[in-house]
Amino acid sequence: MSFFISSAHAQAAAPASGLGGDFSGLLLIAGMFILMYFMIIRPQRKRQKEQQALVEGVAKGDEVLTTGGILGKVTKVEGDYMVLEVSNNVELKFQKVSLHAVLPKGTIKAI
Repeated sequence: MSFFISSAHAQAAAPASGLGGDFSGLLLIAGMFILMYFMIIRPQRKRQKEQQALVEGVAKGDEVLTTGGILGKVTKVEGDYMVLEVSNNVELKFQKVSLHAVLPKGTIKAI
């Protein structure tokens, strides 16, 4: 009957792990946190600061692109809102946080 099942052999007992085993686990977790910080958290904070500076720096006369893809010229800035002139006699009011980019002067006419 032992044709299909090989004999089992006992494995030697593992040496008692002292402080080294626990420390390596802690070191691995700390390394993962540091990796996540430099790969995810730090770049995201940098993008948030750049977006905040863009929103705070918008002024009358700037040509901008919104996150919805609308191009326009800022005619008025009121607190958290900006009014864009998207065509002759057509003005739309947007939240400043919907700002995607400030374009160079003359971009709208070139399109």
